[in-house]
Amino acid sequence: MMFDIPAPHGGQIQIPAQPEDETISYPTLADPAALRKYYDEQGYVVVRGLLDHAACDQMRRVFDDEIKPFSGFIYRQASAIPERHVRTEHGYMLNSILNVHAVDPRSFPRFRSTGANLITSASLQRAVKAILGEGGKIVQSMYFEGNPATWAHQDTYYLDSENLGQMVGAWIALEDIAPGAGRFFIYPKSHLIDLALNRGDMSIASNHAGYKKLVIDIIRNNGLECRAPALRKGDVLFWGSKTIHGSMETTQPQYSRSSVTAHYIPASARFMQFQTRIKPLTLSTINGMPVHTPKDLANPVQRLVMEVETRFPKAFASIKKAAVRVVTR
Repeated sequence: MMFDIPAPHGGQIQIPAQPEDETISYPTLADPAALRKYYDEQGYVVVRGLLDHAACDQMRRVFDDEIKPFSGFIYRQASAIPERHVRTEHGYMLNSILNVHAVDPRSFPRFRSTGANLITSASLQRAVKAILGEGGKIVQSMYFEGNPATWAHQDTYYLDSENLGQMVGAWIALEDIAPGAGRFFIYPKSHLIDLALNRGDMSIASNHAGYKKLVIDIIRNNGLECRAPALRKGDVLFWGSKTIHGSMETTQPQYSRSSVTAHYIPASARFMQFQTRIKPLTLSTINGMPVHTPKDLANPVQRLVMEVETRFPKAFASIKKAAVRVVTR
């Protein structure tokens, strides 16, 4: 069965309602060479059943217990600033959490530890190593419940390995994702197309809207195909930092799309921000994997910084935008 849904580049497309409706057969982790080959050619790959259902259920359970009832401020993925929950009409958290492994352990001890263990699990590490050709290190993570309907973009515009294109993202389905709940979409082979860099007239500080339009123009001009794979609990979609992707429009708001995302770069590489700045990492080791923990709220100094951000959000936003403009000029 196929499901009609608006495409990010306009018009309607059909996406598979269930994994059994897929016409694509993905390689498995049992054949890492085939997995890497598919990823290199298409710019993404889906690994079915990579994570245990119990681990997925535990992640959702601690979210419901610790995060969902919380009325205070948490750093958010889209804005990178502290915000209170924004909820959909059905009560789902819409503004996704930034860096599940760095939230305040005083308020969210199980959510933090469960999330950190999930994104550094042995099966994820094996898959990342198969794709990168070496072990990885985590530079960012996120938690989604509702769908913020993320625009079509390449991650490299915002963050990447110092060797642009080497970062790999992992979108982990914590539940069966309904076709209209805000499916993750990708444009296969879009990683082979070089877009404008994040600087000058196309910098995020001066012309983010122009970049978004450019991405859509590239999709249309190259006749790229949009795919939104059907994912069940425990399935993981891996994509490259140059692969155009995002999340579909929500047409079934009664469904959540609980998921965790993590971004990995090669363990031997440095971290690049805005395609212009090598950013130092604050690393800890979790399950043998290096993990960057920016704004770690286990640190009293970082908690103080967050308190100031919540009191003076406009001033902080202005300072941040000015700094980005300097970096990307």
